[in-house]
Amino acid sequence: MAKLTTEELLDAFKELTLIELSEFVKAFEETFEVTAAAPVAVAGPAAGGAGAAAAEEVEEKTEFDVVLEAAGDKKIQVIKEVRALTSLGLKEAKDLVDGAPKAVLEGVNKETADKAVAALEGAGATVTVK
Repeated sequence: MAKLTTEELLDAFKELTLIELSEFVKAFEETFEVTAAAPVAVAGPAAGGAGAAAAEEVEEKTEFDVVLEAAGDKKIQVIKEVRALTSLGLKEAKDLVDGAPKAVLEGVNKETADKAVAALEGAGATVTVK
């Protein structure tokens, strides 16, 4: 079997779905008796490119998008919360709420996403985290 370069491996991973990539990571962990949560452990010479892909997959799980699905009955309160969570002005926040479903925050950590969800749901909005 020909040895694949790092770029070829990354191109192959780009074509996989998240479920397929997750299954690969599990198989990789079992085969090499490592965990993707400990990138130092996958620094072996045989694990080179694939180990990097496994570490990237773990990094993706640390970023979340908070999506406003619906404003609910208290639209003004939701607009106030959107303004508090973002740097949007009144008109931009109103347009975001009116255009739901839309992302309020993108690429934030779990703690920030949880706080945003609590604030928006407290104002009466329907929110999802992706």
